[in-house]
Amino acid sequence: MFGSKRKSIRGTAVNQISSLHHEHSSYKWWVLGNVMIGTFMAVLDATIVDVSLAKIMATFGIGVDTVKWVATAYLLVFAVMLPTSGWIADHFGYKKTYATALSLFTLGSLLCSLSWNESALILFRIIQGAGAGLMMPVGMAIVMREFPPERRGIALGFWTIAAAASVSLGPTLGGYLIDNFAWHSIFDVNVPVGVIGVFATMVIQREYKTLTSRKFDLIGFVSMAIFLSALLIALSDGNADWNTGGWTSPFIVTCFTISLIGFVVFMIAELNTKHPLIDLSLLKNFNFAMANVVLFIFGMGMFGSTFLLPLYLQNGLGYTAFQAGSLFLPIGFLQATMSPIAGNLADKVNPKIPASIGIILLALSLFVNHFLSLFSETSSIMISLYLRGLGMGWIFTPLSTIALSGIPRERMAQASGLYNVLRQIGGSFGVAIMGTLLTDRTIFHTTIYGQAVNQYAPVTKNILSGLSRFAQHAAGGTIALSSLRANALIIYNINLQAFVSAVDDDFFIASLITILCIVPILFLRYKKKKKANGEKFVAMD
Repeated sequence: MFGSKRKSIRGTAVNQISSLHHEHSSYKWWVLGNVMIGTFMAVLDATIVDVSLAKIMATFGIGVDTVKWVATAYLLVFAVMLPTSGWIADHFGYKKTYATALSLFTLGSLLCSLSWNESALILFRIIQGAGAGLMMPVGMAIVMREFPPERRGIALGFWTIAAAASVSLGPTLGGYLIDNFAWHSIFDVNVPVGVIGVFATMVIQREYKTLTSRKFDLIGFVSMAIFLSALLIALSDGNADWNTGGWTSPFIVTCFTISLIGFVVFMIAELNTKHPLIDLSLLKNFNFAMANVVLFIFGMGMFGSTFLLPLYLQNGLGYTAFQAGSLFLPIGFLQATMSPIAGNLADKVNPKIPASIGIILLALSLFVNHFLSLFSETSSIMISLYLRGLGMGWIFTPLSTIALSGIPRERMAQASGLYNVLRQIGGSFGVAIMGTLLTDRTIFHTTIYGQAVNQYAPVTKNILSGLSRFAQHAAGGTIALSSLRANALIIYNINLQAFVSAVDDDFFIASLITILCIVPILFLRYKKKKKANGEKFVAMD
């Protein structure tokens, strides 16, 4: 009897202490810091892999057509899992969902480090992407729920710091690990951080569940997964080496057909289901709909171009993984510096202004990369990266403020899931399309440059003669062997120049895609609302 009474008193005391802890003014900042851990890891693994692709290609003996799936698989599953996060968080609780997602991501990282071939690596990247796809929107919804509307801009600014830091540290850390250890180590570093993050979640966060639980939209989930997967496979493999039939081959046509059927089933299901996987009615909010259009276009240009630069630096200019990764270091610092400023500014002035500035800077950075060559200096490459860091710092926070300002708190998980899913889908499409264009344009430029080399022309004969003498002097051997080496050098340089020209074409297309974001931004609806202490810009639905 007395034991039960003491246990009851002890439980009451713990609940009171917990309540006091959660009601403390600093609680929301502890939650923000906790969520930033998961955000850092999820974005880190989307960037740290980019500098490892050249090493993975060499280790497994694969080409761009295959290695791009190491990046695309992560982004694709990330996108597919994003819209399920709302239902899972509402059904099981936000704290449990976030902790489970972080645990799944950590497990996927461990398995990736144990991969024995490219197929296993791609499979385990799917597990990683599933954890990240649940973690990002739930974390964002937690932050938005804990902070009042007037403080969400600055909160999102600091939340973006985690993503910005991983953009900088990811390639640099990845390059160092690859050069000094092995590519497996880029996944090993996630494991201890993930364990700490799970522990912090269990200690810091309070549980939150909605009062009502809706039915899971299984048909919507399956049809969306089929629609996106089939479409990305078709876009990625249209010009693959094994696909001799090209875009009209039976396999590609079948993928497009399956994708179309999946899309039709998905739309019918979502429009006729009481509890849809993706609440398309959210798009009735004009600002939310336009912001999602911006994010989709932005994802295509940004993720697609990020896939290209490390390949250019390592395969084109001969940089080591660490040298290539270290160039990205200023991006995150610039983004981290500008994000809180942009967030604070978005709370005071029309957020369309800083968002538009960011898009212009980002498009300009991609256009500058259109002029890359085999002789580009590090200083000229850094100019585009500085512009990119500044641009990204000005985009996300103001755009998030506009998009989510008119969304009720009880629908925040659904909204943040849809808000992030379109950016990730855009990123998946960007990597797939840019990878396909890179292969296609490399073949095109190789053909053009190869036709320009006339083996009977006096200039070509003089170059081959000089290269042959150089090869014989440097490596020895017969005259015939030296001639073969000279021809091989010519072919190597043609292929290398064709690759760089293809990269330039891709960056130009990425810049055009990105600048298109200006159009939907200009249509966003904002008006001035008079306040006692000044003017405030508020969203118009």
